Amino acid sequence: MVNNNKELPQTSKSAVLEKVLDLEIKQTPLSQLKANEVMIKIMAVGICGSDVHYYDQGRIGDFRVEKPLIMGHESTGQIIAVGDDVKDFQIGDRVAIEPGIPCGKCEFCRTGRYNLCPKIKFMATPPYDGDLTQYITYPADFIYHIPDNMSYEIGTLSEPFSVSIHAAQLMDIQPGTTVFISGAGPVGLLAIFAAQAFKAGKIIISDAEDSRLKIAKKFGADFTINVTNTDIKTETQKLTNGQGVDYVMEASGNNKAESESLLTLKSGGKIAYIGMPAHDTAPLDIMFMTTHEPQIFGVFRYANTYPLAISILQQKKEIAESLLTDFYSLDESQEAFERNKNSKGESLKIIIYPNEKLRNK
Repeated sequence: MVNNNKELPQTSKSAVLEKVLDLEIKQTPLSQLKANEVMIKIMAVGICGSDVHYYDQGRIGDFRVEKPLIMGHESTGQIIAVGDDVKDFQIGDRVAIEPGIPCGKCEFCRTGRYNLCPKIKFMATPPYDGDLTQYITYPADFIYHIPDNMSYEIGTLSEPFSVSIHAAQLMDIQPGTTVFISGAGPVGLLAIFAAQAFKAGKIIISDAEDSRLKIAKKFGADFTINVTNTDIKTETQKLTNGQGVDYVMEASGNNKAESESLLTLKSGGKIAYIGMPAHDTAPLDIMFMTTHEPQIFGVFRYANTYPLAISILQQKKEIAESLLTDFYSLDESQEAFERNKNSKGESLKIIIYPNEKLRNK
């Protein structure tokens, strides 16, 4: 083990979900560094919609919080120790952390779809702890260098951006086509970058907040739709000469949007559901499906996307700064989660600093 002869921490200060709406700061044990692992000082953690879902409701689908759980899975940090078998990283390296560790042996892992691995250990998904904590030990296979001129905060966006990239890959977005994005939250806004990377010809995005739609234009959306006063099917028909859109990324998780976004597709179009749903089910128009032959994709996390996400964010980092709206210390974690839960229109990506606070509110 290489650690520069410094004594490594044995415990770590963490934000622990004790029960619904109760996030406590406490010392938690730190696992011993293995030969294939690095120890990382966590510098920044973004709050995700799934984190807030567990905080607010204690469950997502079949995943239920049944014991205290360390939150957080959108993170970056600096390596402070490396295991004996680690060759590609050294102390001081700045890294983004992919939060899922698959088994590497099942049919999904062997075919490159490790996001579907039934034994994957995904941070802050019960029963596995997250990294809203000062330090973690982690396999070197699932960390990635971030450029020296990329902030730790921008680096955390690699995780939500990966979801959008995975959706674009699943649908195989073709150059010159029209993409409609439903929902201008962090994942929806980052989906604009994904659509651009796949050379979409026209990007349309909808939301209920004008402030978010304004940011969407800055990100590169060609057209915006405020759903509070405009019907998305009618408007997308106008914008496509009555044809409908080629692809949809539904990123809002809103029940009505989940149903209506399907209807914006042209015949043979494709839709990917990537938003955290407010409800487990949503009504879908079966007659539309039988007469238009859309292809429907569920999107579960991502696989093999981090290098591309980091590369694009490096090119777009000045624009991506618009996503970063609120900054909290680890001790302020409960306040940060409440802010995320209650200030949907004002806040986009909230960052928590487990160690030194790098920015103020």
